[in-house]
Amino acid sequence: MKFMKLGSKPDSFQADGDNIRYVATELATDIVIDIGGVKFSLHKFPLLSKSEHLQKLVASTSDDGDEILIQEIPGGPAAFEICAKFCYGMTVTLNAYNVVAARCAAEYLEMYESVEKGNLVYKIDIFLNSSIFRSWKDSIIILQTTKSLLPWAEELNLVSHCLDSIASKACMDTTKVEWTYTYNRKKLPSENGKDPLWNGVRRPQVVPKDWWVEDLCELQIDLYKRVITTIKTKGRVSSDLIGEALIAYALRRLPGFSKGIVQSGDITKYRSLAETIVRLLPTEKGSVPCGFMLRLLRAAILLECEETERNELMRRISQQLDEVTVADLLIQSSTRETTIYFQENRSPRFASDASKVLVAKLVEGYLAEIARDPNLSLSKFVNLANTVSSFGRSSHDGLYRAVDMYIKEHPGISKSERKRICRLMDCRKLSADACMHAVQNERLPLRVVVQVLFFEQIRQATLSVDNSTQELPGSIRALLPGGSHGSSRSTTNTEEDWDAVPTAEDVKALKGELAALRLGGSGSDRNLNDGAKNDAEKVAAGKLKGLVMSKIFSKLWSNKERNGEISSSDTSGSATAEETKSTPSRSRRHSVSLSEHP
Repeated sequence: MKFMKLGSKPDSFQADGDNIRYVATELATDIVIDIGGVKFSLHKFPLLSKSEHLQKLVASTSDDGDEILIQEIPGGPAAFEICAKFCYGMTVTLNAYNVVAARCAAEYLEMYESVEKGNLVYKIDIFLNSSIFRSWKDSIIILQTTKSLLPWAEELNLVSHCLDSIASKACMDTTKVEWTYTYNRKKLPSENGKDPLWNGVRRPQVVPKDWWVEDLCELQIDLYKRVITTIKTKGRVSSDLIGEALIAYALRRLPGFSKGIVQSGDITKYRSLAETIVRLLPTEKGSVPCGFMLRLLRAAILLECEETERNELMRRISQQLDEVTVADLLIQSSTRETTIYFQENRSPRFASDASKVLVAKLVEGYLAEIARDPNLSLSKFVNLANTVSSFGRSSHDGLYRAVDMYIKEHPGISKSERKRICRLMDCRKLSADACMHAVQNERLPLRVVVQVLFFEQIRQATLSVDNSTQELPGSIRALLPGGSHGSSRSTTNTEEDWDAVPTAEDVKALKGELAALRLGGSGSDRNLNDGAKNDAEKVAAGKLKGLVMSKIFSKLWSNKERNGEISSSDTSGSATAEETKSTPSRSRRHSVSLSEHP
């Protein structure tokens, strides 16, 4: 820390209690100056010789008056004592902590060069410009001291000089940084002596670009805002570095921010701090990680920040969702808080399809995590899934995992709710592993299990044939129960039958059919060629009719017969059921027929 000593005489100021100061000398004092309740017993001559303001005050008082009252001097009694000691020629030490107060007090007392050469105002200005403003940490310290000395420090341009000094140093080429700074983060190899390129020869220390970030965290938010604004105005610091500085400040100044909570305290102060950080965010996309903005958004919501700041955060988050991980979205809440799930009011917009795929996978992973929450309503789950429903992706495995997790953790949902949540996924976009899992999944409605098996059989039987149902022949499309998403109704069964959860026997049979198809398909696939597309479709249709649909419809048909539900419309419209009755031997060749179980 820089300092300056003024005067050469020994300090003879003494105190009598807390409110009386006097000069220990043989000469009797002839004036008492009351500074905010603290009385100074002094001598007129040394004071009046350097202070024009005291000259005016003494001249304006009555002849018999020897006490002057001064209430509004900046810096109070401590700053006045420095000025008084200077008038006596006593030793005074100025440093970053008291120099601004002394400068403002000297301005108030009008201790100018016009009164006496080498006066206090002149000497302090020399000290500030030659030492204090050239020091990094001293500039930060005196900027902090200006807060209690407004408006004097502002009017004397002390604040602006501090801001310019700090900003200029932060913008300086790192090769020219020669002063000390605080840097508690992971050091560079060249800083800790472990650089493998040293070869026993000491290399110059490499200064990191963010060397100034931690020291500025010592500033209160109002001063910090002015410093960052000044740095941005100079235009020599990248937006990424500005973003890094804001992250460091939020972590230091917002208690609990890193954990996604807001600790009790001065809520008004924290609200102002969060709103200011939002306004200081660089406008360039990607300058601040999306994960940080998500935590900042949560803090803004909990602190009840202005809607303008919250909307701005949500707008920027929606532009960078493709950078987010599921961990960024999952922020632990305290036990007393209502669970809040991230949700956009509308689907975010992205320029590239690749970004859309990344966001879709992110949402799927997020859904799989929050599906474990027993308090998560079906509507919230579905609405979150629908935000990316228009984002095309080749696989729905992540969505299947999320749907299955929700059904598992919410066993009490109704059949209609189970049907609604299963409509979110497209069975045609499940991988072979996901299909195998789904066929064995006792939690899924029978309708979904049949759809999964249907499309897996098509995939195994036709190989290169497009598995889109729109391009399949009518004979195969007719076998799909309820359409590709269960949107229509089969003529051979009821909605209740299709929405029923399969029994263990059903699952075992379907698993056997899938394994049998794969085993048989591997042999038949070798005989297919590019010109045999129609033959492949016929093979697929035949296998589907014989292996799967006959068993499923046979069971549903037998259930209807036992329940007395067969009507003329059932018999007239059930071509598949008729075919099931005509191929009993095919059903008996495989493991366990669904029709054999009630």
